[in-house]
Amino acid sequence: MLEDGKTPSDFEYNVAVTREVVERARALGVTVEGELGTLGGIEDGHGSGEVHLTDPDEAVEFVERTGIDALAVAIGTSHGAYKFASPPTGAVLAMSLIREIHEKLPTTHLVMHGSSSVPRSLVDEINAHSGDIRPTWGVPVEEIQLGIRHGVRKINVDTDARLAMIGAIRKVLAERRDEYDPRAYLKPARAAMKAVYAERMTQFGQAGHAGDYEPKPLSALRAFYAAESRSAS
Repeated sequence: MLEDGKTPSDFEYNVAVTREVVERARALGVTVEGELGTLGGIEDGHGSGEVHLTDPDEAVEFVERTGIDALAVAIGTSHGAYKFASPPTGAVLAMSLIREIHEKLPTTHLVMHGSSSVPRSLVDEINAHSGDIRPTWGVPVEEIQLGIRHGVRKINVDTDARLAMIGAIRKVLAERRDEYDPRAYLKPARAAMKAVYAERMTQFGQAGHAGDYEPKPLSALRAFYAAESRSAS
């Protein structure tokens, strides 16, 4: 995005800004995720739903010139609940791009933005309590699992959490119309969100692995990046 936060930038602008962020962040020991391409609805600059998919060859150049740690790829997803008007096929959800990019960048962590699955059960819960979410489809979990097998290491599923929370809130307010205390509806909302994340962590193969890795402090990461920079020069 350009400085206005709405207009999609060109490739060279994206490289320049991302590289500057990487240089500043690595001095502090902070990892950086860059993005190439846009998601529909918000990042296209005009809300038309048009997307600009990530070009695999540009992805290689982008990673090499910026030095990012993770690359968010555009494969046809979008922010929000209204991603697809029908169950997505390869014509609108280009999982093949992830496989191709992973083959070219096997050591780069890939990221899937806009990847909530928008479960029908969450939508039904909202609509059962005076909501009005029209028919919509998200990214199927099995497609995300395919992505994980091809280098995806971070998946953004914020919309699913929002749907779970608002469904729980609507249910409390519908069943207890005299309720006025936020604590009364935020507790079940948090529980609903927790249940979604627990399910996703299990489906994505993440659950049960917290003890497999030792957290690294920023000081260790600063030293790592400094040594990497000396090696490159």
